[in-house]
Amino acid sequence: MVFALVHELPGRMRFRASRGLSAREAGRLSAALAAIPGLRETRVCALTGSVLVFSADAAARMAVCRMLGGGLAPGKTPAGPAAVPPVPSVLAAGSGEGMAGGLWPLARYIFVRPFLPLAVRAGLAVFGALPFLKKGLAALGRGHVNVDVLDAAAIGVSLLRRDVRTASLLTVLLGFGDVLAEWTRKKSLDSLAERLALNIDTVWVRRDGREIAVPLDSLRENDLVMARSGAAIAVDGVVVSGEAVVNQASLTGEPLGVRRAAGASVFAGTVVEEGELVIRATGVGDGTRLSRIVRFIEESEDLKANIQGRAERLADVAAPFSFLLAGLVWIVTRNPARAASVLLVDYSCALRLATPLAVLSAMRESAGRGVLVKGGRFLETLASADAVVFDKTGTLTHSLPRVVEVAPAPGYGRAEVLRLAACLEEHFPHPVARAVVRRAEKENLLHAEEHSEVEYVVAHGVASHLHGKRALIGSRHYVCHDEGVAVDEMDETIRAFSARGLSLLYLALDGRLAGIVGIEDPLRPEAPHLVERLRREDMRVIMLTGDDERTAGAVAARLGIAEYRAQVLPADKAGAIRALQAEGRTVIMLGDGINDSPALSAADVGVSLRDGADLAREVADVVLADGRLSDLLVARELGRAALRRIHTNFAWIMTLNTLFLAGGLIGLVPPGLSAVLHNVTTVGVTLNAMRPMLPRGRDS
Repeated sequence: MVFALVHELPGRMRFRASRGLSAREAGRLSAALAAIPGLRETRVCALTGSVLVFSADAAARMAVCRMLGGGLAPGKTPAGPAAVPPVPSVLAAGSGEGMAGGLWPLARYIFVRPFLPLAVRAGLAVFGALPFLKKGLAALGRGHVNVDVLDAAAIGVSLLRRDVRTASLLTVLLGFGDVLAEWTRKKSLDSLAERLALNIDTVWVRRDGREIAVPLDSLRENDLVMARSGAAIAVDGVVVSGEAVVNQASLTGEPLGVRRAAGASVFAGTVVEEGELVIRATGVGDGTRLSRIVRFIEESEDLKANIQGRAERLADVAAPFSFLLAGLVWIVTRNPARAASVLLVDYSCALRLATPLAVLSAMRESAGRGVLVKGGRFLETLASADAVVFDKTGTLTHSLPRVVEVAPAPGYGRAEVLRLAACLEEHFPHPVARAVVRRAEKENLLHAEEHSEVEYVVAHGVASHLHGKRALIGSRHYVCHDEGVAVDEMDETIRAFSARGLSLLYLALDGRLAGIVGIEDPLRPEAPHLVERLRREDMRVIMLTGDDERTAGAVAARLGIAEYRAQVLPADKAGAIRALQAEGRTVIMLGDGINDSPALSAADVGVSLRDGADLAREVADVVLADGRLSDLLVARELGRAALRRIHTNFAWIMTLNTLFLAGGLIGLVPPGLSAVLHNVTTVGVTLNAMRPMLPRGRDS
């Protein structure tokens, strides 16, 4: 493997590997770099093979360069002894961590302990028990009677009875269980983090009076970064000029945008809803990107499924009852061994481990199938939802609409209408705007900028001035209702276009209609099948669109959707969601545009597509990364499969541990065997939780 130095500032270097790193390689490299004196911070991204180091002095810099070998420019190989191992040997060396490290105490107990003197065995038993006793006492000191207290009590009873063998076995098995829990959790999170790495590659900056696109990695502090409507902000910084509404839902969860103008702070990952900002960067590079990945993973764990929360509460409740039962057994039998057997068979350990692992495994599997779920509770809600609301344009229809009709009003020519429409629309990245520009280019219509500054009215249209005339283009609601332009003279054309299911753009000059552009929005091929499947599952399916009634009705009929609402404004979409929730419905909202963000935030689960607007993807709880609507069915089936797995594990945990408990009560199962059987059960349900939820190749 070769590392190249791709970027260097004073005290800061970035290297890039010739390939991505495995999780193990990244961990070993991080540990090796951390051992170098003088390094203030090290960040290794396994997915991209990026290594970012912050050095305090020249010696640390040279040591890093020695380790990464090819990282220096030709002729600048550092002199001096190779005190730091080169990167290939670092990555090849065994660390003894992870599962291998956890198996060593178990192997030592089986193969080494029998040959040790009795006094040494006793000393090792006490030494091994100390961490568990300390953890149990700490929990008890906080007023918690939980599994840590149970474990400490069982080990303490064994030591008081001078049963060194049982005490040693308990510490070994409990330690192995902790290692297994941490290993499986870390493996799940590492896999999930690799799937969810952010992918912002280039940004627009203003340098030497020009706007240029540069790689994100090349940004420097104090660079002037441009951020326009619908784009994600790539840096932390301060607004130098401009004014915009910024959605900060990714940071605060608040769906409503906030006004940002000169002097205000903005943060990476937030999205410009409307307006334009020039931002002086104060935080740049992979530091921001990696911190967002970490925060995303942590939030995913915090957004626990309701069933996971119930399982953990049940586990907390179960621990005191284990103590109560053990006390009763001792009072009745006066047999410490039987009482210890009861303490060693607790339900909480397996419940606490198996349930979150099942949720994490489902999230990891969903990511592997192209569905990014931002928390366990959204999987559960997907499975139980009973209403689905679709935005039409870009969601049920393709994101590549095309112009099929251009109808001029009396006094205007067709070519003039198309040219003026393209002139106004070329500034905005909306799919409909791109369709107009593409059509004008196809017909070789030049549309040089002859207008004044363009004003973009979110979810409505565009306004400007052309040769002293006010020019408008947008929806009927914007041009006719908001701006008061009469469209009656083209009513017959409007009816004909709408009957064909075309979306209409209205062009007006100085308060008079100049023409209509008819845009075909081809249905996604999987959309009718998806609607049919959802209806078969007794889901209430609703389509929302800003199109007029006739266009909306034609599209709904082709999709088989009986319930739809036309000429809906962005705020009205969120209102429709809240109305369904007021009826007791659990609502999924699918949308991909800037104007869908309030509805996505209001829904129980907001779902967006990979090719949707940055804002929609940030606000959404689930992202269909492969751009297939049918993956919604996969996500629902994964949610149901995770719940079935959790219920199955719960049944096994309760049944088997109850049997072990009964065996301990009647004296058939001694404490050592209780510990073995309990840990075997925990390992079994853990492995079951980690199994694939759906058969390979299944697309629901």
